Amino acid sequence: MKIVSLVPSVTETLLAWNIEPTACTRFCEQPSLRHVGGTKDPDIASIVALRPDLVVVDREENRKEDADALIAQGITVCDLHVVSVHDVSREMQRLSDLVGGPTLELSERVEQELRSIAFVPIWRRPWMTISEKTYGATLLRCLGIEVFQPDSPDAYPTLSDDDLAGIAAQMVLLPTEPYVFSERHIAEVQERTGISDVRIIDGKDLFWWGARTNDALARLGKDLARL
Repeated sequence: MKIVSLVPSVTETLLAWNIEPTACTRFCEQPSLRHVGGTKDPDIASIVALRPDLVVVDREENRKEDADALIAQGITVCDLHVVSVHDVSREMQRLSDLVGGPTLELSERVEQELRSIAFVPIWRRPWMTISEKTYGATLLRCLGIEVFQPDSPDAYPTLSDDDLAGIAAQMVLLPTEPYVFSERHIAEVQERTGISDVRIIDGKDLFWWGARTNDALARLGKDLARL
């Protein structure tokens, strides 16, 4: 079966199932596989030329117009939609049914009692964060951490410098993607927010779902045990 994955989480999951995609995006971090553009700018012509049996997209990761363009070319598209930890089992089973993969068994995770509120920036210049509507927020909630919620209806709100100074949180979690936060950003964030507890966490564990989810919960839980 010729599968094109436009979702890094899906590419990782397929490989964990011993199913090698015909092609993927450059953000899937699989240099040995053929690349067909990015998640937001896939090379539609190249994908069509591969004549895949299935293209996998995700509503949060990819653009509807790109999925529609593939469908218009007669290509079968699997449109996944994961915005919560609790969506993963259902959507991975949908994918597995299409590609002949296994059943993904997720450990039962009950949301823990709230222990802390965290500010989780995902970009700078401009500063952006995640809201409670995102997969990453639900993952942290399973670990007893609520994300700081700006006064915005957006899933990924933008914040001004003044907003940063008024954040009501006990800690800051700096994920290593989509923006590559690192140790060199800690002092800047401490100064801008006035929050001393600033930690680097694995962005893939926070935002990539699928085969990674169980281990990601365990790793992040261990990393965040000191509250």
